[in-house]
Amino acid sequence: MSFTELLTLFSRPNYVRKHKIRGRGSGRGRDIVKHRAVKRRSVVLGIGATAGVAAAGGFALSAQASGESGGSGAKASGASGALAFDKDAYTELTTTITDSAGDEHEVKYHFYKAITYVTKPVDEKYQSLNVSVPVEIDGKAVDATGAPILLANSVGGYMPSSVAEATGVGGGEMTGGPGGGAAGGASASASPSTSASASSGTGTGGVQSGGNAMVNAQGEMVNLGKLALVTGYVVVEPGARGRTLVDSDGTYYGTAPAAIVDLKAAVRYVRANKGRIPGNTDRIVSSGTSAGGALSALLGASGDSPLYDTYLKELGAADASDAVFASGDWCPITDLEHADMAYEWNWGANKLSSGSLVDRTVSKELSTAFADYQASLKLRAKDFGTVTARNLDEYLVKTYLEPSATKYLAALSDSARATYLAANTFITWSGGKATFSWADFLTHVGARKKDTPAFDAFDLSSGENNLFGTGTTKARHFTLYSLRHEGSASARLPGDLPGKIDLMNPMHFIAKRNPARSKHWWIRVGTKDSDTSLTVVGNLALSLENLGDDVDAFMYWDGAHGSNEDPADFMAWIAKVTGYKKRSAK
Repeated sequence: MSFTELLTLFSRPNYVRKHKIRGRGSGRGRDIVKHRAVKRRSVVLGIGATAGVAAAGGFALSAQASGESGGSGAKASGASGALAFDKDAYTELTTTITDSAGDEHEVKYHFYKAITYVTKPVDEKYQSLNVSVPVEIDGKAVDATGAPILLANSVGGYMPSSVAEATGVGGGEMTGGPGGGAAGGASASASPSTSASASSGTGTGGVQSGGNAMVNAQGEMVNLGKLALVTGYVVVEPGARGRTLVDSDGTYYGTAPAAIVDLKAAVRYVRANKGRIPGNTDRIVSSGTSAGGALSALLGASGDSPLYDTYLKELGAADASDAVFASGDWCPITDLEHADMAYEWNWGANKLSSGSLVDRTVSKELSTAFADYQASLKLRAKDFGTVTARNLDEYLVKTYLEPSATKYLAALSDSARATYLAANTFITWSGGKATFSWADFLTHVGARKKDTPAFDAFDLSSGENNLFGTGTTKARHFTLYSLRHEGSASARLPGDLPGKIDLMNPMHFIAKRNPARSKHWWIRVGTKDSDTSLTVVGNLALSLENLGDDVDAFMYWDGAHGSNEDPADFMAWIAKVTGYKKRSAK
């Protein structure tokens, strides 16, 4: 069988009293909760109003809601009944948030907690969202009526994420992994994991799970929800089911495509409530890291695709658009059906942390197959022509790696730069620019994080194997290479898998030139992030550029998994692409 043939086989607020309660805040400062009487629908166990009872996952809740109690949800012209946003159902909070420059700001905001975003949820703990609306920053009133909306998911490792227990903005947690998740946003997502998931590896300064777990150049945690709020934006934090969820009968109910379906349902809820929910519902910007970055990219690429309609109808999602205006994606773990091939092409020559090489035959077969995949993309770049496996390394060096190193070195003092260059003699520094070879760059990165295959593990131990599990089957192979390596040479993937794989890959929708996709993209990854191949970001960005989209892509020099070294620039980018100018309340 030729590698071209092999490639073909691979693809496929309750009433409260008027007083203040002082306590610990979710940031460096404190939260001051000012209570007052507000109107609110019935709430059970802290989960927002919904119609019906959760069907799976052991999280059975009942709640009252006016109007409709089922069906396909609200119409595009406006939400009603269970899916109507109650603008008075908030708690007013005051917190101190430290911005990207290290300056502290007192932010007063309205916090809407745990709103169930579908009428027929499977598990409300995960299928709910929080909304945070700034009303005053440093004593100055803010009018967020037309502000952009940051849809910040906290998914990591394709595992479940929940906002149900959050006490304020930025409190979404990634749960379902080994030892579960802890509340508190970024720090929770960065807890150690023994899972062999897409996001389990970590390097110096890296994070384990993605989602809210981001680190800046100083190794400090970054929380985009809080930064967006202090910037004056509306923040929506959606929960979503994930691969590890299993009910009492042993059925996995958060495997593919549950997470992306839930996030789409959350977007539909927000857009169906135009005029009710604060912020500009036509200017939703998604964000996520790691698997959350992949899902953010998928939201951006697959807007309004009918391929998800059946799933969304089953949940009682709002009858509205699920397209987002812009997409922010950090180290996205995506393009999974080609990820093993890409990983070996990129990191195949690098040893494991143990000092040993991976299986050379497997690595070579996968790397060779990647060449056919890369050619099939037919991507073109200025000064490079068609980008193939033969010139992809040079493309990555010249387009991303050398500019990244140059920016890093230029920002250092003369003495610090001299010290770094003395320790990294593979870099030539001349005329204020850094140059080096691909091979030397790989040596500089050092140990790869994953064995081979990196994603579709032969022993079904990876998080991605679990992602494509079904029913009571925890894990399945999702590439013919791994399936046939462990079984019959004529084995075929189960009939449901090709479609599910497409539903989880933004490249599928980009290839089809989806007209409702986002046209604005912010894509980032660290140069030392070997959780997946750097080609994933390279190809994602270039494929979008080839469609004429506005793409801001960059690689952080020596950055590890979850690096976010320019969050202030992202906030400024949001204002730029959405055309937003902050205004004060009258």
